[in-house]
Amino acid sequence: MLKCTHGEYRNLIFETVKVILVNNKIKSVFADKLFEYILTMNTVDECYQLFEDLCTVHEINAIAQRMAVAEMLDRKCTYIEIAEKTGASTATISRVNRALIYGTDGYKLAIDRLNEKNKNK
Repeated sequence: MLKCTHGEYRNLIFETVKVILVNNKIKSVFADKLFEYILTMNTVDECYQLFEDLCTVHEINAIAQRMAVAEMLDRKCTYIEIAEKTGASTATISRVNRALIYGTDGYKLAIDRLNEKNKNK
């Protein structure tokens, strides 16, 4: 029998639910293959090559803007600061903030890993 505190039990349930939500929303053979292709890129320049073929300029800019918003929210910047610096609407900032709070922690994982990588340079 697994023994855990109320908080640990709650976190275990939350992590299980998050996995189910991600899988039900986007999980497919095609998405798996897409992410495998992305993971084969070794440099930022290679990512530019792939994403320029894969996405429109607008889509790339929108994704990049959302990552910048997430990074600034993670640093506790205000909505006004974020809007001024990134040009993002308050609706976009709010959507990213909601993902940071209630999402699958993908933004946080990426931000933490890049921060760790940059710290070790």
